[in-house]
Amino acid sequence: MPGKIDVHQHLLPPRYFEAMAAAGSKAMGAGAPGDAQAATGGSAQWDPWGESGGTAPRRGPRAIGGWLMPEWSPEAAIAMMDEVGIETGMLSISAPGVHFGDDAAACQLARELNDYQAELVRERPDRFGHFAVLPLPDFDGAVAEAVRALDELHADGVLLLSNAHGRYLGDPAYEPLWAELAARSAVVFVHPTAPPITQLPGMPTALLDFPFDTTRTAVDLVAHGVFDRYPELRVILSHAGGFLPYAASRFSAAAMFNPDTTPERIQAGLRKFYFDTALSASPTSLPSLLAFAEPGHVLYGSDFPYAHPDWTARFDHDLGAYDGPGAERLGEVHRAAAEQLFPRLASESVPRRQ
Repeated sequence: MPGKIDVHQHLLPPRYFEAMAAAGSKAMGAGAPGDAQAATGGSAQWDPWGESGGTAPRRGPRAIGGWLMPEWSPEAAIAMMDEVGIETGMLSISAPGVHFGDDAAACQLARELNDYQAELVRERPDRFGHFAVLPLPDFDGAVAEAVRALDELHADGVLLLSNAHGRYLGDPAYEPLWAELAARSAVVFVHPTAPPITQLPGMPTALLDFPFDTTRTAVDLVAHGVFDRYPELRVILSHAGGFLPYAASRFSAAAMFNPDTTPERIQAGLRKFYFDTALSASPTSLPSLLAFAEPGHVLYGSDFPYAHPDWTARFDHDLGAYDGPGAERLGEVHRAAAEQLFPRLASESVPRRQ
């Protein structure tokens, strides 16, 4: 029986570490480059936190908000997937992306990382897919790289961070990019990044602010009519959409401040999103998510390798054990819903290496 399709899985190849280390604090946001620190927990077979129960250091430098960046390799990713029943992982670069202040350097780094991802997929199309990273906020460069990645590298979609140095997805500057993506009926994976606000002491941005920023950019996108102009887009929101399913009715009031739309159109737009379950499949979040999301719009996600294995195991357990409202729809989450977005992964069409 085919395994799960994981739409929320990250990669951290050596070239990305090199670029972030060279950029220093420009890349790290609130967290500066630092020494690796010990962590706890994990499986010795594929543990990115270190061997023998996670006592070895994770890899520096620090990422946005002080979150330590884990080790990663294709072999570790496949070992993890084999252990937890994932057949294919859709790879993406996480926050902070590739733009550390210089447009040309960002474009070059995006090209290198997208070429690397495409080669992984060519070698193991059964185990990997990829969302192309773009050099935003260089919008011209982002359009060019999106076209190249989709048309030449055959990327499965593109990654957009929730904001590009403070510019959210409803910003008019994104319009040429949306047009090119819609012309290809592209899948867009939206991942949160640090918002342009002060981080609270003791609260890493990834822990607290990421869900808020996902919600913020989703409402901004819909309120400014992106789905009205480009209905062909398929957009996945990370982490169950932040707080969107829980508070969607409240956001209809955005029509009061955007005269070109209505509360009904905003609600319809919000329901066009797809949602992954990464770090979000809890007994309290699943009822709202399943009540709000359209059928076929909830997808499995792990957030490997950033998510601690213990966290992933707990959320996977809660997803499997859930028997509340909407539970009858969970059968499509692990694979069938993703096959509709990524037809090449349909079980009868993917070449599999034994």
